[in-house]
Amino acid sequence: MPVLHTLRRDARRLLLVLLATAALHTAPAPPAAAAAADGPVWTAEPAAGTAAARPGGARPYFYLEGAPAAVLEDRLALTNTTDQERTVTLRGADAYNTADGALAARPAASGAPGGAGSWFGFGAGATVRIPPRTRAVVPFTVTVPPASPPGDHPAAVIAAEAGREVGVRVHLRVSGPTLAALTVEDVAVRGRGAAAVVAYTLVNRGNVALVPELDIRADGLFGEVPGRGPRAVPVELLPGQRVELTEPWPGAPVFDRVRVSVTVTAPGGARAGAAASAWFVPWRAAGWTGLGLLVLGGTASAALFLVRRRSPWRRPADGGAPGGPSGKHGATTPAPEHELTGASR
Repeated sequence: MPVLHTLRRDARRLLLVLLATAALHTAPAPPAAAAAADGPVWTAEPAAGTAAARPGGARPYFYLEGAPAAVLEDRLALTNTTDQERTVTLRGADAYNTADGALAARPAASGAPGGAGSWFGFGAGATVRIPPRTRAVVPFTVTVPPASPPGDHPAAVIAAEAGREVGVRVHLRVSGPTLAALTVEDVAVRGRGAAAVVAYTLVNRGNVALVPELDIRADGLFGEVPGRGPRAVPVELLPGQRVELTEPWPGAPVFDRVRVSVTVTAPGGARAGAAASAWFVPWRAAGWTGLGLLVLGGTASAALFLVRRRSPWRRPADGGAPGGPSGKHGATTPAPEHELTGASR
């Protein structure tokens, strides 16, 4: 028996060792290794070393300015971070901002308003082969048409390879008179309580990009209501752009009729405003209150009806004086009638 017990114990130990070995061979790769494989295979950014570069050489975007018919130049840096050669194609595009401030690009439209994407030229660098672990600097030009209107013309340089695209913003300004102008439209109040928001639409009516500042004020039937003090709007408004925005309003009243005024300003003298009115009513409480008033009114009407029928001043049907004898014998002079509020005659 002791020998059999020892054999069983050794067999269990051997089985545990085999299972542990199999688990080590089939274990998944560490998360860090998987994350490293998902990193960008190449990057695109403005090349350093130009007059417009910030201290340290880094530029978040291109900034170019020139008169109509001018030819502007700059350089794009492409960095291949892998051990394989990469082939990247370049093109210009018209650009605009989404409501959350992200860059978006559409195909260049020659001759269309703001169609600066068609002004870009890359020459032989439209297709770039980048060796492994190499940084390539590609020059490009922007040829401003002679009849281009002054102001900002948002654009982008798009680098693409195998379905992956990277956009680099280009702030392009054509020299000449500039106009900073905007309008506020479609002001409305939505929601109640802590969920109340002020909705509004901003439209850039000028020819330069604007970074607006917002101020919301409110006046109610019972006095001034806390609004929203001056604060920056989280969007850059490009020329001709129309953006619908909402602003949280935690100070909205519970019960009041409020006039909400939205005022927006921007550098360059741009200023606009609009207003809207809204009722704030706690509908649940109002519903119960209305039901209570209805029941109270019905009860009062029923009580008044019973009082009328049982009143001692009610005149008998035979025309005698209320409360007195009638007939030929013992008749007395009828008492004068008294008109009572709410009594029937």
